[in-house]
Amino acid sequence: MSTAVVPRYALVDHHGRAVTEQDFAGRYQLVFFGFTHCRIVCPAVLGKLSTVLDDLGPLAERIQPIYVSVDPERDTPEVMCAFLEESYPRFLGLTGSPEAAEAARSAFRVYAGRGADPEDPEGYAVPHTALTYLLDPGAAYLAHFPDVLTADEIAARIRELCSTPAP
Repeated sequence: MSTAVVPRYALVDHHGRAVTEQDFAGRYQLVFFGFTHCRIVCPAVLGKLSTVLDDLGPLAERIQPIYVSVDPERDTPEVMCAFLEESYPRFLGLTGSPEAAEAARSAFRVYAGRGADPEDPEGYAVPHTALTYLLDPGAAYLAHFPDVLTADEIAARIRELCSTPAP
């Protein structure tokens, strides 16, 4: 089994449009997998990535920030839209059928599993990989950033990667 990240997805955005990684040709993609009912990790990472985009200034115009659901049963396009437009308006939310979501997770080598959470009103949580991926303008994997990095560290690395000419 290959361990390479081959970023491919065929999902639905939070406006109900079908999208793939090729729809953003010519732009970098900053991709994070999470779920709207997450109370700690996802809001912290989305907030940090919003700060990164602010810090990048004009370079941020060349980047499409994307939030891919690992909980497609609850994260419908409408739920994703309400969640993102309220707090993270730069992000495009992606969701889809459980099979399409699993295919996207598999392509990015993202783990997600459903587990019990007594503090969740619906009784479950979705532990998942907390990495942010940067794709180049051709939708190829460029880098990933663990959630332990600061906004300044991520912004510096993105500036470096986005100013380096392709080989």
